[in-house]
Amino acid sequence: MKFVFTARFFILLAAGILLLSAGWVNRAAFTLIILYDVALITFAVIDYIVSESASSFQVEREMEDRFAMGAENRVTIKITNRAPRPVTFRIKDEYPPDMELLSPREVYLTVPAGRSRMWSYNLLPTMRGSYSFGNTAVRFRSRLGLLWRQVHYPTASGSLKTAVKVYPDIREAKKNELYAHRNRRPDPGLRRMRLRGHGREFESLRDFVIGDEIRHISWAATARRGKLITRQYTIERSQNVVVMLDTGRLMTARIGKLSKLDHAINAALSIAYVAASGGDNVGLVAFSRRVISYLPPHRGHDQINRLMEALYKIEPQMIEPSYARAFNFFSTNCHRRSLVVILTDLVDRDASAELLAHTSKLVPRHLPLIVTIGDTDLRELVRANPDTSADVYRQSVAEEILRQREEALSRIRHAGGLALDVPARHLSLELVNKYLEVKERGLL
Repeated sequence: MKFVFTARFFILLAAGILLLSAGWVNRAAFTLIILYDVALITFAVIDYIVSESASSFQVEREMEDRFAMGAENRVTIKITNRAPRPVTFRIKDEYPPDMELLSPREVYLTVPAGRSRMWSYNLLPTMRGSYSFGNTAVRFRSRLGLLWRQVHYPTASGSLKTAVKVYPDIREAKKNELYAHRNRRPDPGLRRMRLRGHGREFESLRDFVIGDEIRHISWAATARRGKLITRQYTIERSQNVVVMLDTGRLMTARIGKLSKLDHAINAALSIAYVAASGGDNVGLVAFSRRVISYLPPHRGHDQINRLMEALYKIEPQMIEPSYARAFNFFSTNCHRRSLVVILTDLVDRDASAELLAHTSKLVPRHLPLIVTIGDTDLRELVRANPDTSADVYRQSVAEEILRQREEALSRIRHAGGLALDVPARHLSLELVNKYLEVKERGLL
């Protein structure tokens, strides 16, 4: 067990040194001062011996098993004093250095005899993955107050393990699911989900009213009742929604504090949460040069947990993705008609030729939806007033990139698929809106 002298010890030692000057005048005083210093050191040794051992205290770290990326996560240190006297502690926790500390790392606590006290601090993880905490360093004041004794306690949530997993932030996904479930339109807003009047599953018959589609009239029921009767449909459940997640080179670009892949993962969780709440099956294909993660479509919120487990450790790679392998894998493993949400990025028509060629092959068996993460900087650059000739050139390049991206997306629309080019900050919201629109219109 390590120790450090306290300020009290150094003050007493300094007093002895000051008195030492008197020893040059009076030899008896010199002897007395030497005895004083020896006694001070002796008391410090005795203080070390008689002070409590590490077993006199219990230190625990309490935290969630999962941390949310981009959100404040609380870590609590609980210290229990089993000694028969109040003890003052100085506590310092060893948190993962890749996380941002949002509150003081150290604290002084005085814990009464036989009592416990707790101290909390907040961490902000900025990247997904697995992280490890170190020990908790505790210094406590000795009985005579001459020493700080230092102990490192291995601390974690009820065990000696100190690992924590950082998952994507699920709060936005839960909010989108809540709004969809309550049929509300938030600001700027989700579409209102109408459970009747659209879809393909027959629900009931009712009298015809002006505005009903002619194709929904039940002529057999009309003949029996002698008046126009229309069929009423409900939105189908248990349909497939498969998210294909590109983890290649273009997804390493950062928009704000997050990479494009982080934004894509948040959007994937949002649509999965809403789809699972509506009774649909949700699946995942994550790929770069090869398929790195696959979840067959299943329903229920247990699937969301499996999705979180698959997504927390995925990182973008500085290689070009193989759309051919990804789409061949999907076609081999998923035969049922699905809404295929392809979260990727497009630069221009030529660079996206492989993606568009393979996406077009999904039609009409599946309904593809290509979602690209728009670069807000490009859009702002185009809208800004140029001040120099260099600004004009930059705007021209940005406009050309945006034009070619729109041209590439129009090709998939022309082939019968769907496409979205959305700024990162609106990605989750617009994707959920598009999913609700597909369900309302019975496109799947």
